[in-house]
This record gives sequence, structure tokens and C-alpha cells, in this order.
Amino acid sequence: MLNQKEILSTIAMIDQQHLDIRTITMGISLLSCCDPDAKKACDKIYEKITRYAEKLVKTGEDIQHEFGIPIVNKRISVTPMALVAGASETEDYVPFALALDRAAKTCGVNFIGGYSALVQKGMTLADEKLIRSIPEALDRTELVCSSINVGSTRAGINMDAVKLMGRIIKDTAARTADRDGLGCAKLVVFCNAVEDNPFMAGAFHGVGEAERVINVGVSGPGVVYHALQSVKGQPLDVVAETVKKTAFQVTRMGQLVAKEASSRLDTPFGIVDLSLAPTPAIGDSVARILEEMGLEVCGTHGTTAALALLNDAVKKGGVMASSSVGGLSGAFIPVSEDEGM
Repeated sequence: MLNQKEILSTIAMIDQQHLDIRTITMGISLLSCCDPDAKKACDKIYEKITRYAEKLVKTGEDIQHEFGIPIVNKRISVTPMALVAGASETEDYVPFALALDRAAKTCGVNFIGGYSALVQKGMTLADEKLIRSIPEALDRTELVCSSINVGSTRAGINMDAVKLMGRIIKDTAARTADRDGLGCAKLVVFCNAVEDNPFMAGAFHGVGEAERVINVGVSGPGVVYHALQSVKGQPLDVVAETVKKTAFQVTRMGQLVAKEASSRLDTPFGIVDLSLAPTPAIGDSVARILEEMGLEVCGTHGTTAALALLNDAVKKGGVMASSSVGGLSGAFIPVSEDEGM
């Protein structure tokens, strides 16, 4: 049971320390949409997504109003599109991206991820067709996000894919130059991509996942920063314990929202992803956390060690709070979005 102190502490996290549910993401398998006829496949994709995710946005808004917990994004992730489009007899994969975009707009979500290919060990013809279509696909869509996994610890790095992606990124930037190269902000090149990642732009619904699931992404750099202010100058074990306790509280809130959304949408609960994803807002920076841990400035000697300690403590605290921690869980640091970097 939660006691009064824990409830008031969580309220303070939300009101003053930038704690939020970064996303509720519904993962949807599109393997049943495969069809030799590309138009029929696209129609099946649109129909399935809009049927499953019809109430996703409203449910997120209802939970936000009832519990007073900010839920920033409602999103959808789908099976890597190269696997679905590969069954169709077509050279042009852009219509698949357009179908995803249309479905996302109908559902009212912020983004849809999964215009993806997994090529860490080699490229199929379908993978290559999808990769070459990315610049046009991201130019002609608004909500579609794309990701390519080019390497893994086990398989190594597919250098042919790396070379091709270099050209694709450049072409995508050129095609969306009138929008500050926005296409590149919706494109991720991964190594060791995880199947249950709810964070855009790299989200996709893995082939080992259920028919549909609800994943929740929680972010709380501001909360961790605030907690560390109370143990400034303390030994590292005290710092680690403080981060673990804070991660525990944050993850519990994510689990509460995830289970509530899962119940209301009649969709299995997948994972909670606790990632210290920063925003440009003051007080929402991972760099400031590292400095609060004792670094003179982020980037100086000891930065990697401090980040490793932070990562470890965040993961351990999250695992204590939920048996379903997954995704990228750890310190997710897009440098360009971090005020302190």
C-alpha cells in the first residue's frame, strides 16, 4: 500500500520536477496483413491499426485527467515493415508508409514507428527496397518514424548497410531541407535494437511480441537530479541507493498507468521503459545529474564512470518496482536535446 508520504512525494515529482509518462505506446503485429497485392496489404494495415488503436488516445487522456499524471505522447509501433511489405509483388514501398501515416492520423496519435528493417547480418531484397524508399517515405509522411538495425554484439556490424544508410541519411536531409531536415529526426540507425522499445523514433513491434501490447515509457531526469541534491558529497553507495529508490518510485507510477491502460483497452501489458530521456527544459538534463554526482562539468574525467553508476542504479531500481522492465531502460542521452550538454 502507498502511504501518505509516498503519495505527496509523487505529487511533488509531477508538479515541480518534470516527472511525466513520456509515452503510452500500443504495439501491433501486422504479420496478418501480408498480401501479394500491395494495395490490399495497405488496406489491411490501415484497417487493423485503426481497429486496434481506435480508443488509445482517449484512454490516455482519461487516465491523465483521472490520476493527474501528465501523459505526453500516445503512439503506435508496428511490425518492421520490410517483413510485411516483402510479401507483396511491388518495387515501391512508399504506399506502405502512406498507409501508416493515414492510420496514425485517423487514430490521433503523435507518431507511428515501424517503417523498419533488421539487417544486422544481411539484407534481403525487401530490406533493401524499404531502406532505399526511406527518403521519399519520410518526405511524404508526417507521423511515420523509421529505424534500421545495422549491427549486433552477436552478428557484428553490416558494413554494406552502414554505407547505404550514410547515403540514405544524406538524401533524407536533402528531401526535407525545407523543414530543417525533419526527416532525419524521424530516422534511427541502431545497433542491438530491442524488440519492445516504446520510444520514437526507433520504436517497432518485434516479431517475438504478442498480437498487440501496451508499453509505457517513463522519464524522470528532473526527479533524479532533485533527489541527488539531498545527498551531495555523500559516498557513492549512498548516491547509488538514492537513485535506486527514486527509480523505484518513478517505475511504480509507470506500472500503474500501464496496467490501467492495459485493462481499459483490453490489451496485454508489455513493459515499462524507465529511460532518463532529457528534454531541452531547465531541470530535465542528464548532464546536470552527472554534475550533481560530483563531476566538475559533464564530459570531464570520470563522466563514463558516473554514467555507468547512474545506469546501473536506474535499472536496479526499476527492476525492484516492476517485473516487466524493458525497452531501452537506462540513461538515453540525445545530446542535442540535453540543456546541460
